[in-house]
Amino acid sequence: MRIALFSDIHANLPALEAFFADVATRNTDAIYCLGDLVGYNIWPNEVIAEIRKRGIATLAGNHDLKVKKLVTTDQTLGEPGKTYAYHLIDEAGRQYLSTLPAHIRLEFKMIDEAVNIVLAHGSTRSVDEYVLEDLDETYVLEMMAEANADILCIGHSHKPYHRILKVGNQQFRHVINIGSVGKPKDGNPAGCYVILNLDMTSSITDRDSITVEFIRVAYDVEQAAMAIEQSLLPDEFADRLRKAY
Repeated sequence: MRIALFSDIHANLPALEAFFADVATRNTDAIYCLGDLVGYNIWPNEVIAEIRKRGIATLAGNHDLKVKKLVTTDQTLGEPGKTYAYHLIDEAGRQYLSTLPAHIRLEFKMIDEAVNIVLAHGSTRSVDEYVLEDLDETYVLEMMAEANADILCIGHSHKPYHRILKVGNQQFRHVINIGSVGKPKDGNPAGCYVILNLDMTSSITDRDSITVEFIRVAYDVEQAAMAIEQSLLPDEFADRLRKAY
């Protein structure tokens, strides 16, 4: 089973199109999006349309959840500034974002055991929580036990990693940050996504039986950056794309 996971597009249509072109060559069996379709760029409606057209199961990210609140309370959305990105979202897009789930759970029945995968945007506790690679191990394991997650897949920080934690003498837990397709923050402007590999021998007692591929996808960063600069969004958003910070 090859599961493609992507996240944090942030209205970057050129990056999303490059991702779809790449993942189509990878012989995947399933695909999930971990949220943050909008914010920071000018193509939220086009990004939402591409996700919906493909019927991709998608989580609500923190920026997706912002939309309803901002649209009903912020009267300056249409003015220059950071919130202008949300002003661009049409009514159909707003309704779609408001219905997205917080988590997706997948249970795989292997030969001798079940392997439970939980997909979240920030963490299983909060859409805004950063589960960084150096987060306290005890805290992470407690959170995963609470969510009954053998494998926790997350986004939000835009910094990819695969962390394997040992539980007792014979079991392992996997934490996978899948990076960002549309707004990387690890110094590499190429979009990032993950393919998670499972088969009938995959087991939480064998740390190497669950593997992760981190895939970088080049796209026209300058096109996406110039679109920001030609809009009412802050130019600093364009600089962040170019420098990936």
